[in-house]
Amino acid sequence: MNAPLRARPDAAAPSRTTPPVRRRRRWPWVLGALAALGAGAFLFKDDLARYAAERQTPSQAADAAAPVAKPISVTVATATRREIAQVEQVTGTLVARDEVLVGAQIDGLRLDEYLVDVGDRVAQGQVLARLDRDMLETQALQNASSVAKAEAAIAQVEAAIAEAEASQVEAVASLKRAEQLKGSGNVTGETLQARQTAAQVAAARVRAQGQNLKVAQAEKALAEAQGREIALRLARTEVRAPSAGVVASRTARVGQIVGMSGEALFQLVRDGEIELKAEATETRLHSIAADQPVRVTAAGVPKPFDGRVRLVEPTVDATTRLGVVRIALPADGALRPGLFARGAIETARREGVTVPQSAVLYGAEGVTVQVVIDGVVAERRVTLGLQDAEGVEILEGVAAGEAVVARAGGFLRDGDRVAPVTAPAVSASAKDR
Repeated sequence: MNAPLRARPDAAAPSRTTPPVRRRRRWPWVLGALAALGAGAFLFKDDLARYAAERQTPSQAADAAAPVAKPISVTVATATRREIAQVEQVTGTLVARDEVLVGAQIDGLRLDEYLVDVGDRVAQGQVLARLDRDMLETQALQNASSVAKAEAAIAQVEAAIAEAEASQVEAVASLKRAEQLKGSGNVTGETLQARQTAAQVAAARVRAQGQNLKVAQAEKALAEAQGREIALRLARTEVRAPSAGVVASRTARVGQIVGMSGEALFQLVRDGEIELKAEATETRLHSIAADQPVRVTAAGVPKPFDGRVRLVEPTVDATTRLGVVRIALPADGALRPGLFARGAIETARREGVTVPQSAVLYGAEGVTVQVVIDGVVAERRVTLGLQDAEGVEILEGVAAGEAVVARAGGFLRDGDRVAPVTAPAVSASAKDR
């Protein structure tokens, strides 16, 4: 049988008569003090905030309550001084500056041959076609015989005139002798009267032959005039170019019977001059004037051409409200009548302060530009000048070097604070592309 367990001496229960010794704990008091201080500070801060709120104005209270907004980023561009050229764009069709119609100047003849075709360049007086001339050559021979006959008749009349004049001289001489002898009584009155009559008859014959000579000369002149007419008609059997130029069209066909009232055999472009017949709106015509430089691009032609305004027609179409501008172009085989073309007319060029076109605002109060100064937006009323593809000229309101909102809009107001961001510069190579 096991022995009963004994309690350890150090584990003996304390005596009930002797109370245990308690250690004095200080940390609860420290925590209480700290809590009291925090509560006091919180109450003091709340009182201070309440006092400050009572001393603030309504606007200061609203500003204090509103969160602080971060300035928005805005792209700005610098107003620069450069050379600006204003260009007006027009469109139209290439036409011949002066069209020359070449036709037959004689009726009823057959076309034997044509010597040029479309696209050929011809000189003034060059033969373009030939007509049949057999009948006219026969008429020329007949006329030559008529002229010879008239000349022979003139010779006969001149001989008759000489004979009549001789007879007149003889009759006048006989009359004078009879008058002298009558005084001595050797000539009777009948003889004297017969001599007088013979002298008058001789004079009448001379006058008659003179008239016959005029008739013969008139017949010769008529035959010669007919000869000149035949020669002219023979010359017109050769159709010649009235001026130098380029053959634009040909209707001549071998074997056709030509006439002055028929269609033209050829159409020439005088001196090969082509021009652009363009149309512009009535609101832009006032800025276009003669001799202004023009850059013309024709459809299907890779290279542009330099031309000049030749004429601005004085009237405007009442229906389309368009006016016609004629632009002279250099002679070039690539330019053909009928091609569509565009023209850029340089109406003005000068140096001035420019800004991007997107920086300009158009409103009820006028034209404005938003300038950024020390991060603050300021609206400026401006006066516009010339415009081109890169910008617009500012005559008044903005100076060179000032920063303007590159893309102005209604979301910005005068006095707004922004964070300006400079727009990247466009290189010359990028502009060319």
